[in-house]
Formats: sequence, C-alpha cells, structure tokens
Amino acid sequence: MTAERTALVTGGCRGIGVEVARQLARKDYRVVITSRDGLAGKAAADKLRSEGLAVSHQPLELTRQESVRRLAAYLAEHFGRLDVLVNNAGDFVDPDLDDPRQANVLQAPLSHLQDSFDTNVLGTVRICQAVVPMMRPHGGCIVNVSSGYGQLTGMRAGFPGYRISKTALNALTRVLAAELEADEIRVNSVDPGWTRTRMGGQNAPRSAAEAAAGIVWAATLPTDGPTGGFFRDGTAIPW
Repeated sequence: MTAERTALVTGGCRGIGVEVARQLARKDYRVVITSRDGLAGKAAADKLRSEGLAVSHQPLELTRQESVRRLAAYLAEHFGRLDVLVNNAGDFVDPDLDDPRQANVLQAPLSHLQDSFDTNVLGTVRICQAVVPMMRPHGGCIVNVSSGYGQLTGMRAGFPGYRISKTALNALTRVLAAELEADEIRVNSVDPGWTRTRMGGQNAPRSAAEAAAGIVWAATLPTDGPTGGFFRDGTAIPW
C-alpha cells in the first residue's frame, strides 16, 4: 500500500485512454488502466511500463457489478487511495447514418439505446459508487469523457444512443459535482474533440495526444479549480 497519487483510467487500452494514462504517469501518478479485453489491456500496460511509467492493468466490465466490485477491492488493497478517476470507457453502438432505417430515434432499436445507457451512464455511476469513497478523505478529480454530440446546444439528429447517453452523462457530472464539492472533489465533463481513434476514424483532425491533454488538465486541477463544468482543451463550452 502506498500514499503516492493514484489514477484510474477506464477504457485505457487504446486511443485516447492509453494516452491519458501515459500523460498522467509522466506527471508521477501511479496509473491503473482497465479494459474489457484483458490481452489488449495487458499489452497496453506492458508498453507503458517499457517507457518507464508506473502503469498496471485490471479487467473491467462496467455493466457487471461484480467486475466493478473486484476492481474497487484491488485498488483498496494495493493503493488504499484514489486521487483521479477518468471515466473514459464507453460504447458507441448506433448504426451508421447511411442506414436510414436505424439512424433516427424513432426507428433505432431500443437495445441500442439501452446498451448505450448501461455503459455510458450507469457504468459510470457504478464505478463512481465503488471508488469515490477512496477519494473522499483527501479530495481529487473526476473526469467524465463526454462528447460534443451530447451538447444540447446545436443538438441534431442521428446517433441517438450515443447523443442521448452523453447528454445524460453531462447531467451526472453536474449532480456529482454538487454532491462532492464539500469533499474537494472536482467533477467535470470533457469533450476531447474529433480524434483519430478506432471510433473517430483516420480522417479526424486531432491526435490522441492532443485529445488527451484536455482530459489530463481536468484530471489534475488544483483544489480551487472549476467543478461542474463542460470543457474542451481547458476552455468552458456550452452544455
């Protein structure tokens, strides 16, 4: 058990998540990354450790309470504290907009909306309920990785499961920020922008490192830093 600063990054085996882990570890955090794919998660942690960074991996399925419980028990046993929680894991299960039968909310299978909410919203609630008690004694930062697709300002049609679940995630940010303000735990949503990842595709203008920087900024805010906000690259954006 150690008193060193500890960070948890869900969905940390590739893309933005692994880059967030890298940048936090370079700031001397001991970082735990999670993934559903155990082999991919282990490979990502091994790669980061080969760079001299203190990163380990644990499996996590956000839709399963027992998986969340096991992760919390691991953190309590091996670290005894948590300073940063980056809720990066999420699902994008909406069909492509080229399929007009399923691209709008009136025709989308309800299972797509249910799956989106179970991971993107309820999964975040599950992990927060399990690990925030480890943050309360000393404060810290929670970052919910959201999306411009979840902004009510300029909300458009298409991708209903992803859009609506990210909007709900933003509402969760506001609720958590109000509940945890007295504990000096800052809670913010961050839009990483359109990024070159498996989800974003290779035509996206931003690198994973650029996208991760704004998340890491929100994850390392001082005690008097903002809370309950929505940010991109450290700048507040409309809800």
